[in-house]
Amino acid sequence: MDPGKPRTLAEKRPVNCNGFIPEEKKEPGTALSRVDKGRSGISTPPVDSWKEERTRSEEDNELNLPSLAAAYSTILRALGEDPGRQGLLKTPWRAATAMQFFTKGYQETISDVLNDAIFDEDHDEMVIVKDIDMFSMCEHHLVPFIGKVHIGYLPNKQVLGLSKLARIVEIYSRRLQVQERLTKQIAIAITEALKPSGVGVVIEATHMCMVMRGVQKMNSKTVTSTMLGVFREDPKTREEFLTLIRH
Repeated sequence: MDPGKPRTLAEKRPVNCNGFIPEEKKEPGTALSRVDKGRSGISTPPVDSWKEERTRSEEDNELNLPSLAAAYSTILRALGEDPGRQGLLKTPWRAATAMQFFTKGYQETISDVLNDAIFDEDHDEMVIVKDIDMFSMCEHHLVPFIGKVHIGYLPNKQVLGLSKLARIVEIYSRRLQVQERLTKQIAIAITEALKPSGVGVVIEATHMCMVMRGVQKMNSKTVTSTMLGVFREDPKTREEFLTLIRH
């Protein structure tokens, strides 16, 4: 590649499931993963990968809107519809702007909302925010899944503004997702930002891909959880968290 030529979007380093730019590959066994560090008892410097780069901007939205709308026109034709009829004249543009909003998490980073909201506090009791509304898009069928997120953490000399937990949920849920990955992303972001003693995240959601198609089970719910630090290691701490979010 010409050194004077800027990288295109396709030539940028790939990002992992959190939208983070991964570290260079290392030989197996040379380092512990972030999740395993807490269980091993080995203390290593934290990696602030929650300060990831955004992968989409407002300028990208404006630039890509015409082609996104054109793609929706193609979809309408492929479904046997006429994009030129009165009721559908503006549908491709509406659908395109709606999809950009549904996936606006690609335009935001955790550091945008957390840099001024982490406070030094001598508090070591569990902090829980439960029943956070969550709306996301299933990456397999591009249909919504909707539910509630429950978050708990044990502070380690630092606390986070309570509304920021909901903002973390918003950033990661407003992307194409699977529920299992979304649960882990939220837990890891809180762990890396606050360095707490432990984090627990539980998500309960209804998936439209199960309700509207496939098995069509109207009342089914999917529950996923991620437990890190003492929430994984100490059964009493984990049970306290799970008990509190049930009430």
